[in-house]
This record gives sequence, structure tokens and C-alpha cells, in this order.
Amino acid sequence: MIEYRDDPQTLTADQLRGGFFEGWPSPPSPELHLAHMLGAEVAIVALDASTGQVVGFVTAIGDGVLTAFIPLLEVLPLYRDRGVGTELVRRALARLGDRYSIDLVCDPELVPFYERHNGVLGTAVMWRNRKATQR
Repeated sequence: MIEYRDDPQTLTADQLRGGFFEGWPSPPSPELHLAHMLGAEVAIVALDASTGQVVGFVTAIGDGVLTAFIPLLEVLPLYRDRGVGTELVRRALARLGDRYSIDLVCDPELVPFYERHNGVLGTAVMWRNRKATQR
């Protein structure tokens, strides 16, 4: 059974050691991952109730009024295709309410997933500091 929680204060870094950031050349440590979640405006996790491990999460940062950005949404491979990602998106969008814009940047192969949730393909510009994940 999957439980959803929206209070990262109750998490530990050990609960985030499941192998997130698949394909990242230099993934952040569980401690840095937890710090990100604690600093986010919205942080929702999916937990495997039998193990207490985080199996998926979504975060959003924003101004609390008009705009928000969803920088991270991940589900561990063993838990994909079970609706976990869909539920995380649903809960994040519900928490963000009626903002003027909610933006997300993703790899091209993930666009269809977000389009199924009424996301609209747009254009983005981004900068990446790969060394920032090595703290």
C-alpha cells in the first residue's frame, strides 16, 4: 500500500536512499535531497507503507501567489505504472491552486506523461550546474 505525505519535516535522509535521480551524472546525496524538500513550497512523498521508504516524490517552488515551478518528480522504477506519479502530480497541482503559471521542464520522452495531465508543451531555457549536486 502507498501512503502520501506532504510534510517533509517527518522524513529522514535514510528514507530517500532508494535510488532516485536515475540517469543523473552526479546525483545529489539523500541529505541534499532532503534539504531540497525542506526548502520547497510543496513537497509530497509516496511511501511504501510496508517499508517506510519513499518510493516517489514531487516538489514545487513558487511565490505563493502567481507562479510555481515543479523542479522534481520521480518514482522509483519498481513502483512505476501503478499511478504513483499521476497521484503526485494531482496532489501538487491541487496544492498550487489557481496560479497564473505552473512550469516544469522535462526530458522529451516524458512530455506525453505531462500532457495526459493537461500540461501543454512549451519552450524552456535552462542552466545546469552539475557541481551543485556534489555537496
